[in-house]
Parts: sequence; C-alpha cells; structure tokens
Amino acid sequence: MNSNRELDNIHYTLLLCWACFLIGSHTVMARFVVETNSLSVTSPDSIKGQYNSAIGNFGVPDYGGTLAGTVTYSSENSAACSEFGSTDKFKARPGGLPVILVVDRGSCYFALKVWNAQKAGAAAVLVADDRDEPLITMDSPAEDAGAAEYVQNITIPSALIEKSVGDKLKKAIHDNEMVNCKLDWRESVPHPDERVEYEFWTSSNDACGAKCKSQIDFVKNFKGAAQLLEKGGYALFTPHYITWYCPEAFITSRQCKSQCINQGRYCAPDPEQDFNQGYDGKDVVLENLREICVHRIANETLARPWLWWDYVTDFQIRCPMAEKKYSQECAEQVITSLGLDIKKIRDCMGDSEADVENKILKAEQEAQIGKGSRGDVTMLPTLIVNNVQYRGKLDRGAVLKAICSGFEEKTEPAVCLTSDMETNECLTNNGGCWQDVKANLTACKDTFRGRVCECPLVNGVQFQGDGYTSCVANGQGRCKVNNGGCWHESKDGKTFSACSDSKPSGCECPAGFKGDGIKSCEGEDIDECKLKTACQCPECSCTNTWGSYECKCQGDLLYMRENDVCISKKGGSGVGWAITMIVLLCLGAIAAGGYIVYKYRLRAYMDSEIRAIMAQYMPLDSQNEVTHHTHEEA
Repeated sequence: MNSNRELDNIHYTLLLCWACFLIGSHTVMARFVVETNSLSVTSPDSIKGQYNSAIGNFGVPDYGGTLAGTVTYSSENSAACSEFGSTDKFKARPGGLPVILVVDRGSCYFALKVWNAQKAGAAAVLVADDRDEPLITMDSPAEDAGAAEYVQNITIPSALIEKSVGDKLKKAIHDNEMVNCKLDWRESVPHPDERVEYEFWTSSNDACGAKCKSQIDFVKNFKGAAQLLEKGGYALFTPHYITWYCPEAFITSRQCKSQCINQGRYCAPDPEQDFNQGYDGKDVVLENLREICVHRIANETLARPWLWWDYVTDFQIRCPMAEKKYSQECAEQVITSLGLDIKKIRDCMGDSEADVENKILKAEQEAQIGKGSRGDVTMLPTLIVNNVQYRGKLDRGAVLKAICSGFEEKTEPAVCLTSDMETNECLTNNGGCWQDVKANLTACKDTFRGRVCECPLVNGVQFQGDGYTSCVANGQGRCKVNNGGCWHESKDGKTFSACSDSKPSGCECPAGFKGDGIKSCEGEDIDECKLKTACQCPECSCTNTWGSYECKCQGDLLYMRENDVCISKKGGSGVGWAITMIVLLCLGAIAAGGYIVYKYRLRAYMDSEIRAIMAQYMPLDSQNEVTHHTHEEA
C-alpha cells in the first residue's frame, strides 16, 4: 500500500512538472504581456518624464481615471513587510495631494506590502524592483489562507516599477526635493467603439480555497450588471475554461484516467489533490464543458446567452462539492429550471469516453495562447476586457469600472455614469463649457473618462461653435430653440427677436432697432413718424412706439396698415350688406329661372309620351290611316 501511495505521488509530481513544462513552452511559443499604466513624474525637472509601470493583480486600479500625488519613501520600513504603526502616517493633509508610497521589492508578498501601506493611509503604492529585468505582474499569494483575507480588502492601486526608476525617485526624495507624479489608467483598456467585449476564464471547481471563493462571489455579485450590459447590447461576454492534456506516456495511468477525458486530451487538477477520495479532475472538466454548452445553447436556441450567469450562480448554490451534490443529475436539474433543452446540452458536450477530439475543448486550449495585445492565460481567474488582461481584484465595482473604460467616449451606458462609478464634472462650474442658464442649455457632456464640451442638439436643431465659449443654433426651426441664440425682448405687450427662420444662421436686429443682434438691439429707436415713412394718408395721425409705430384715423375711419389708407367703418358695413343682398337676389333669380325651365321641359316630355300612347288606339290628325292586310285561304 505504501509503495502504491509513493508511486501515486511520483506520478502526480511528474504530471505537475509536465504542466509546468507546458506553461514554460508557451513562453517560447507565445507572449506574456504585462498590462501597464503610464507613470508620469511631473517634478522635479531632473527626472521629469513618462515611465512604464506594471499594474498589480490585486487592489483596485482606477481604470479610465488618473491619480496625481506626492511621492514619499520610508527608509525605516523600506520593504513595507511590517506595519507602519500609524493609520495616518501617509494620509494626505487637508489641501494636500494624495500620498504615493515607494517601497522596495523583496522579503514578503507584494500584496502584504500594499496592505501595510494602505493601513497607513497611502493612496497608492509603487514597488521598486530590486534587479534590472523586464517588468512582471505582481500577483496575489497563491493558496495562502492567511493572506486571503487582507488581499480581498486591498482597495488602493499598486504597480511595479523598474529598478532604475525607483532609484531616481528615492534619490530625489533623499535630496529633499518635492517629487510629484501621476498614475494614468485611461489608456490601459482600449476603447475603440460603443461595445465592450470581455472574457472570463474560470473553473467550476469550488474546492480550491480562497481563489475559488473569490470567483463564486464575483459571479454572484456581478451577474446583474453583466446581464444588464448584454441585454442592452452594450457588451459581448464569453466564458472560458483552462484545460491541459496528459503526456502520452501517462495516458493509461490512474492519475490521467481520473483527471482527464477523451483519452487524456483534456484534463483538470484533482479538486482535493487526493486520487483516493472525493471528486476527480475529470468531473471538473465535464462540468466546465457543460457550462460552455449552456452558454452556447442558450444563445443559439433562445438568443439569451446571459443565462450562463443564472446557471453558474444556481449551480454553485445548489450543487456544491462540500455537500456532495456536484453531479450531472444536479446540473441537469438547474438546466431544466432555466428552460434549456437537456438533450441539446448533451449533444453539445459529446462523448467524453471516445478517443477523439472535442471541438469545443480543443478551441479552449487554443484560446489560452495569447494573441494581439493579450498575453497567455495562465492564471485562474483571469478577466480580459477588449483583449487586454484586467488587473485588480474580482470586485463588482472594480471590474465594472474596467469594462466602462472600454467604451468609446459618449457611448457609455447609464450604469457607467452613476455617482459610485465616476465623478460628473459637469456639476461643477458646468465643466468650463458653454451654457445658457435661461434656456437650461449646456455643451457639457459627462463621459466615463471626464467631461467633453460639445454644442448640443436640441429638438432637431444642431448648435454650432467651439463648445467652450460659443454655441449658436443653425438651420430651420432654430428660432424656436432659445431664439436661435439671438437677442429678444418683450416690452409693452410686444416681443421682438433678432432671429428669423428665413435666415439659416445669424442674427439681425428687427426693423426699428440697431445693434449686433446677439447681445443687444437696444440702439437708437427709429422714429418712422418723423422720417415720414409711415401713416402718409391725409386722415392719419402717427404715434412712435418701441420698435415700431401706430397709425390712427380721424372720426369713425378705420386704418388699413397694408395699404396705408383710412376707410369708413359704416360705409364698409353698408357696402357689405348691399353686396350680400345683390348676391342673394341673383341666386333667387337663378333658382326661379331654373325651375321654369325644368317645368317646361317636364311638360313637353309628358305631352310626347301621352301622344305616343294614344296613337296606338286611334289615328291622330297628324297621322295617316293604317292599312289592314288579310290572308287569303289557299
């Protein structure tokens, strides 16, 4: 028995070594890409410039944003492997910039350094490498129960910087120079269009410790936001699962048979790392495959790919390994409850015992290799947004912020513009953009990365201008929107405007006013009465008014402005009645004449009919006698 257990351990060690070899071979065949953000040193001038820094794989990077701060360094606790003893040692003072702490690499976990700095009040951490080498990604401790709790509580961003950059910063600080810098995550995630494409590399294994718990919690907490984004057409989500294959020399071993399907082609580690009890790696492979098929069938048959989130969440709740419910039977109960076709799911999964390739799992293995801007996927869990690996903890707010930074400006959905996601700069001094307070119009538009000043489109009318100092309405209908930005004023019950729909653009003071037409038309009022350009009829009297004039006629005369004449109110009334009587008489005469003609024609018609009928019985004076013929007998 002991020899068998030793042999099992040898085989297991060989398998782990082979997995390491596969990962190592990917390093040669593909590329590992370190996701970076831009580090800008703004002072002193001696080291001013831009440098790369590798984003830590924990904490909360400020995707889509920036962080400017004062850089400091603690020589007493340079590696930050122990607590600093004060919760506000690096806390920003009122009116001061946030503090960015530089710490040395080595002696303890990256995450522990950042955790200690956060507890001391630092806003961000820069870990200075202790050797000259290409930047690597700072990862959280693996399978460390003690570290799991504080890793999940890290909320500040961190990044690794090259040794040469760290030396420059520390020297400037030592020389008592003020060192300021800015961390910029705005371009960390590409944002080419109005839809974000993201992937989540995960596993159905729920017995792998802290990382499995973080995956489970993330799926449960992020489900609502994920489904909202996908239902609205804002995002395209694809789940993925890492698998490895068994070396040909070990295909017939008990370890490969328990961890792999399809004759060693697709494998997963034993959940308990114990081949003698509990679940096997192949159980995990099969459930991973089932979850891929749930996503595929839900999309193909129901056009509802977001059901994946419901299935995975329900499966984790109803079918956990700890309760020995992790099984095909339990999985298919969840599938049925979601209205999916079990047979189609089974057909999608294929035969796990056959000595053939599984197209779906083969595609998953190929997808693990990095392409374009994305490096190889080697860690679980891994989130990829617009083909760039996300760095930071699996937290709903942090991940949503990364996804929101992947939208083209001004196309972000409403969920990205809530107060807990970003600061609306338009609320302070209108973002420095043009605005018309009276008409409640503004050129300020809030986006995830900050405000933009762009003249608005109002009721189909496009305002044009630089968006900062000027926006003027153009085109038909512009006068209905804030008078087209032109001058307008009401006085004495009259309203005048310098805007005219007959002119597609521009403002011109109306007749009787002088000015620029935009800010003022208050110049000298033209007195049409004195200029004798109005009220020229003999009976007229002219009175000048604001922007116009009034004409009145003497006595009972009525003024007609269009013709500049006075007419009699009574005369106009008599003429009107005379015309009406004449029209009525004419209509009566026409009606009487028509009736007479009608009666005459009717009488003539009746006479002709009667004459025709009587002619059949007796000869009339106007007819010849009718000759009667008889037939002679033969």
